[in-house]
Parts: sequence; structure tokens; C-alpha cells
Amino acid sequence: MAAAAVASPEVLRECGCKGIRTCLICERQHGGDPPWQHPPQKTHRFIYYSDTGWAVGAEESDFEGWAFPFPGVTVIEDFVTREEEAEMVQLMDREPWKLSQSGRRKQDYGPKVNFRKQKLKTAGFSGLPSFSRDVVRRMGLYPILEDFRPVEQCNLDYCPERGSAIDPHLDDAWLWGERLVSLNLLSPTVLSMSREAPGSLLLCLAPSGFPEALVEGVMAPSRSVLCQEVEVAVPLPRRSLLVLSGAARHQWKHAIHRRHIEARRVCATFRELSAEFRPGGRQQELGQELLQISLSFQGRPL
Repeated sequence: MAAAAVASPEVLRECGCKGIRTCLICERQHGGDPPWQHPPQKTHRFIYYSDTGWAVGAEESDFEGWAFPFPGVTVIEDFVTREEEAEMVQLMDREPWKLSQSGRRKQDYGPKVNFRKQKLKTAGFSGLPSFSRDVVRRMGLYPILEDFRPVEQCNLDYCPERGSAIDPHLDDAWLWGERLVSLNLLSPTVLSMSREAPGSLLLCLAPSGFPEALVEGVMAPSRSVLCQEVEVAVPLPRRSLLVLSGAARHQWKHAIHRRHIEARRVCATFRELSAEFRPGGRQQELGQELLQISLSFQGRPL
């Protein structure tokens, strides 16, 4: 387990950043202040409570005690055991990690995709890794994932020594479907969600007895906040499974800030096919081929 928790000195001297993306390694190599500007932090921070499905204004903020419903986020705690976690990371570390943007390393198990041209190739794709078979089977035991059939798995490795992070983004919706599923391993972190849409969010004053009282009902909306100024923090415990769907999948960008990586973190993200590649879709035959490869669980990282 110790070998899986610390990056080697060679890894900490290498950088995979391109364009405006940076990590601690390339920032030190360039010296001084980088010529690019990181986006400013959102003005108003809300905390997501998975037991209620509401986002509530952070303590000592302008919106402390105010809340709004935040659908489409499901957090399943203790999805794997400590022993399963250790075994999974050990098996991941036996395969090569590729350098990626913003101080991350990655392993891809999926088709080669050109999202801009909306083209993909199955050559070289041999399926999800064998150690994910039980994980995928366990997903099906939960109602929200009972029909979830992943066609791609991307493992990401974060560590504070590299300044690892991932910028706010929306996952592709041409190939990838309604649900994004991520397994958070080795350390807790925070998923930060933001939305660039115009308009305002209507807030309710959280009743006394929060958060339990939110399950029963809330007062009528009586305050609002500009959507572009809001960031929702979703706590992700170690060994938890995150599911994003609906508005949280398609309208709210998600990110991991550098300050929220305090120890090595490994994330395995699973993606399903969009309607175009499912039965009845324009490319259903290609979708079926991808699923047959994926669920053979004989994969090696590309």
C-alpha cells in the first residue's frame, strides 16, 4: 500500500501540461508568475448535502442558512472496502500511467475518440480491466445504476506534490450518456460545481433542524443569487461512489481544485453510451460492439 501512496521522484519531475493548463512542476520550471490567469473563484459557496439533495450556503457567508435544491448528484459512501481499495490501486499501479494535464496522470480503457469530428476507433480497445468486473456488478445493485453498462473507464491519479487539479468542464454528450460514475479512492476530496448560465437561483431559508427538516419541506423562495457567482461544493469521502445525472451532468460544470488534493487520490470514472449508440439509435450496431468489448473485462490501458 505504501508503494501506491507516494509518487516516485521521476514522476515529480515530469509535466504533461499543454496550452494554458499548468501544474506545480511547470510553474516552477517557468519561474515567477505564469503569463496566464487562472479564473477567479466564485463569489458565493454552497455545500451539497447528499442526505437531502440540497445545497446550503456556507457558514459565515452572505448566504449562510439559505438553500436551493440541487438534483442529479448521488453519493454512495463506503462503496468498496479498504481491502478492495488497496487491491484496486495496487493493480492500477502495475500498469503504466500516462502524463496528463494539470499535474494528473491517467489510464484509459476505452475507444479512441475524436470528439470534435465525432469519430471513434475500436482498434486497440480490449475492454475494461478485469478488476472492475465486481465493481460494475455491484453498481447494478443500486436502483439508480441497475441498468448502467459502462463502455469506458478512465483512471486519474492526483497528488499534491504535482499540484494536481482538473478545470471546470462538462463531459461530452455525443458519445457518453446520461450518467457519469466515479469511484473516489485513497483520500477524500471536494467536487466543485459551477454554471455559466445567465439568470438567478431562487433560495429558500432553511428551516430550523436542518438538514433533516429539508426533507419535510421548506419555506417559499424569498431571495436569489446570480447563477454565475455560485459554486457548489460536493464532499466526496474516501471509497465513495459519485453519480452525476440530469442537470448536474449536463448543465453544471465539475472540477477538482488544487487546494482540495491533500494526499494522493485515484479516481476511476465510468461512462455509458448516449442514445445515439443505444438500441434504436443511429449507431446502435457500433454501440453493441463497444459494449461487447468493454464488458469482456480483458482490457489493458491504451
